[in-house]
Amino acid sequence: MAQLKVGDRAPAFTLKDQDGHEVSLADFRARKLLLYFYPKADTPGCTAQACGVRDAMGELAEAGAVVVGVSPDQPSRQKAFDHKYDLGFPLLSDPDHKVAQAYGAWGEKSMYGKTYEGIIRSSFVIDETGKILQASYKVKPQDTVPNARRALS
Repeated sequence: MAQLKVGDRAPAFTLKDQDGHEVSLADFRARKLLLYFYPKADTPGCTAQACGVRDAMGELAEAGAVVVGVSPDQPSRQKAFDHKYDLGFPLLSDPDHKVAQAYGAWGEKSMYGKTYEGIIRSSFVIDETGKILQASYKVKPQDTVPNARRALS
């Protein structure tokens, strides 16, 4: 799937969160949304990213934004991750990676000389009308919040 760019319409989605509730893009109409994709709950990079987002939630809320994270993990793993780090925002389960594909956040990666398919760490700021304000691919965990700040200012 091609990467999204500023001005594109955000692909619709409905996924289960860490508590088993369905969450849809439509639930965030009239609010800005920081939507980010991460490879695996409770791994060092993903923990740094999630905790950075958690620590900036007040600032993001002041800018009118809410936060949602997405990974292929099952809701039970997402719940343990949320509980362990007191994240306090929805973590969505995308086990068949259809939503990640729609956002261009699924693709070829390589590690230790081996190539495989997986989540490309990405973040998006989506405006109140469902348009992309910011799209970052291969984002470093520590850059998720600064990228969102720039888009929201």
